[in-house]
Formats: sequence, C-alpha cells, structure tokens
Amino acid sequence: MNKGSKSTNKPHTRSRREFLATSAMLSAMALTPVPGGRARGASLARAETIMPARLEANNLVALVNPASARYQVIPTEIMAESIEALGLRVRRSANYFARRGYMAGTDQQRADDINAAFADPEVKAIWATGGWGSARVLPLLDYDLIRANPKVLVGYSDATALLNAVYSKTGLVNFHGPFPRSPITAAYQRSLLIDAQGADLTNPQRVSDDETVVTQHRIRTLTSGTAEGKLIGGNLTVLSAIVGSDFLPSFDGAILFLEDVNEAVYRVDRMLTQLKLAGILERISGFVFGNCTECDPDSSYGSLTLEEAIRDHIDPLGVPAWMGAMV
Repeated sequence: MNKGSKSTNKPHTRSRREFLATSAMLSAMALTPVPGGRARGASLARAETIMPARLEANNLVALVNPASARYQVIPTEIMAESIEALGLRVRRSANYFARRGYMAGTDQQRADDINAAFADPEVKAIWATGGWGSARVLPLLDYDLIRANPKVLVGYSDATALLNAVYSKTGLVNFHGPFPRSPITAAYQRSLLIDAQGADLTNPQRVSDDETVVTQHRIRTLTSGTAEGKLIGGNLTVLSAIVGSDFLPSFDGAILFLEDVNEAVYRVDRMLTQLKLAGILERISGFVFGNCTECDPDSSYGSLTLEEAIRDHIDPLGVPAWMGAMV
C-alpha cells in the first residue's frame, strides 16, 4: 500500500543489479484446489483490504513456481539463499521442478503448490518465480481460503497476474518485487516485510567516482503534483493480457505503476491504448513508470520515443506522473 506518489525533478541513480523491490501492492492467503476448476470468491465485488502479518526471524517461506519450467538447480539455490540471508527458512514447493513443455508442470500442479503453501500454517510467506504461466492458474485458486489465511506474497514480472488476482478476489495486500539478491534490495525488503516500515519509491542518489553528475536511472517528471491512492500495477504486458477478465482489481483512484522488458515502443503504445480503451487510465489518480529495458525505438524507420508514447496517454489525464522508478 502506498500513501501517495510525489513527482520530483531531482535526479537519482543506482545500478540495475541493485534495483529496489517494488513497494507494497497486493497480498495473499491460503489456497486449495477447487472442484471443477471454478474460482472461489469470484462473486466478490470489492473485497476489504487485508494486511498480512509481518515476518519474523526463522519464519518459513514457500518458494513456488506458477510459471515457466526451471531447468537448472543453481539459480534456484541462489534465490533460496537470498531469502535465507534475511533470516528466514525456505522450502520449495512439491512441483517446483515439474515440467510440462515450457511450464512448471500442469496448470493444476502449479495451482496445487500455491494452494498448499497458503493452506500450510507453518508457511508465513510465499515467493513466486516468473516466466509465463501464472495467468493460467488463476481459475484454479481457492480465494475464500486465501482470504481466511493471509500471508506475505512476493513476485514480479509474470507474477503480476497472480498478485492482481489475489488482491482483486480477497483484498489481501501483496508485494511486487524480486528476490533479495542485492544488498539494497535485501535492506529494502527487510524494512518492508520484517520491520513493517513504509515503502518509498525514491531512487537512491548515486554519483560514481568518474562522474560529476548523475547519468544513469534519472527520473523524469511528466506531470508535477501529488497523488494519494492504492498502488496497483506491475508488468504492462501481463497486466494488459488479463484486461477483460474477472481477475483485475478496481483502478478507481489508484496510482498505476508499470514496468516491462524487451518491448518495441509501438507495442508499449498498443498496450497502453488497451488500458485506455478499457477505461482503466481514466480512473487513476497518479502514474509511475519504471524501467522498460531494451525498449528503444526502432532506428530503421520513424518511431515515437518511449516517453512520447507514454505522454500521449498520460498527459491528457492531468494526474501526477513520473517515469524512471527503479521498478
């Protein structure tokens, strides 16, 4: 949850490897398989906001994989060790290394792992990996059980679908962010998830020894001002792909944050157009755009820049907006 997003012209910087875990967005609870594959809680119009309990030393974290198959053990060990460095314990889900084509097992297997993690009273937090496939498990989750057993849920990229669905169906606040593999990210997540401190999207200032001014990861104010609202969003591609489904929360008065990777500017434009035509952009009270790595305009022919494409959609709204957040 975010109390507000404030625009500023001050430049900030940091290395990409040390990008911040994105601040609190949504949250999760316990899940079990639903007979017939129907999503329980689907009749919920607008759930009350529920906050998960803060984490404590030696709490058990479930590492789940609702998306792409994992082919190597070492990257998973690194993810687990980064969480353990926070003073927590980690246990992989039963089907974590399962495989069906490019996904980590069948949709039901991946849903079962999420359900089991939320149903287990020993598990206090769930970290989800990414890739592709989270959206496919959404109808198989038991949202009544999620609402009854709130827990910390962390993920980003493809997990955008899972985070938004859980918040939409249960009201459980959860957290858009990566594994705490860098010192800055680890300190940020410790402050947020263990010490229960408020989240701050301000980029840390940094000037390298061979620079006289900040040159990397500067922020850019699009529309100055302040805004207050729930912070909702995630990966633009994944978010736009579930528009029109029953798994999106209300964006009324929300501060929308977006990020993406390896998308041509025209595709970013197309996805923002989809959010506009769906009536989402007109409802927000503020806008934050993070990184869009490898999203440069096509130099072989005329193209809008990324900023121009974003401005086309956001400037007419007149809401406070900035880009360059370390998301």
